[in-house]
Amino acid sequence: MKATFSIGGVHPHDNKQYSVHQPITECPLPAKAIIPLVQHIGAPAQAVVEKGQKVKVGELIAKAGGFVSANVHAPFSGTITKIDTTIDAWGMKMPAIFMDVEGDEWLETIDRSKDIVRKLDYEPKHIIDKVQEAGIVGLGGACFPTHVKLMPPPGKKAEVLIVNGVECEPYLTCDHQLMLEKGEEIIIGIQLLMRALNIEKAIIGIEANKPDAIKHMTALASKVLGIEVKALKLKYPQGGEKQLIDACIHRQVPSGALPIEVGAVVDNVATIYAVYEAVQKNKPSWYIRSVDS
Repeated sequence: MKATFSIGGVHPHDNKQYSVHQPITECPLPAKAIIPLVQHIGAPAQAVVEKGQKVKVGELIAKAGGFVSANVHAPFSGTITKIDTTIDAWGMKMPAIFMDVEGDEWLETIDRSKDIVRKLDYEPKHIIDKVQEAGIVGLGGACFPTHVKLMPPPGKKAEVLIVNGVECEPYLTCDHQLMLEKGEEIIIGIQLLMRALNIEKAIIGIEANKPDAIKHMTALASKVLGIEVKALKLKYPQGGEKQLIDACIHRQVPSGALPIEVGAVVDNVATIYAVYEAVQKNKPSWYIRSVDS
């Protein structure tokens, strides 16, 4: 019998048919880009570049403004044109770096090959440091800096990593496709986070409307000790971390508390893929608004 969370929930039409099984593709380079410095929960990042400076893809352009903050890296190569403010999706002003995109020149330290890197024998601190340096934040929507989750406060201990492959929102299918195309890398990313947290158990929660992802991730997880896939009933908002914790381990996070209170750390599959790329490929995470002209 498939599990789900115990309190509340609704059943909207998922409408996944419009984009399901569409392959991941690369977008063409824009002419100009706006890189927000508030793309995470916490303090804005502080620009470390100036007008007229040339940058390469992956270069640090803004440094985290506090512990709960995230570094920002150049998503394109080109010239910084100004450091100003932009309007976000909620109509609020935020600091941003503007650039003209010129070519596609990457930092030489980034591994751009298709080879899967399976090395795991890192010290936990190395993994956490790489995640922090790369500016990894939660890609399930909350944008919480991932390195913070990997450093529980004194007196708190993680027991299980819960991997969010639910994607319960109507229309969205990007996590579904990511699991199908990058499942091996996600499993390695899970192992890296288990090592960073010093835990031996991870649960991948996937809703039942993704049977191919459930089958694929189950086959991959069966080769790794401590990782299991849990098929979940369809119910919104099961992708919320408190609902997902309830569905996967039947523990209720107290009101106002964080998942670590019940021994859980929750990360989205896209976040975990970004962790793989940061640790194994030295590739930072980035978000942009592109502007064609």
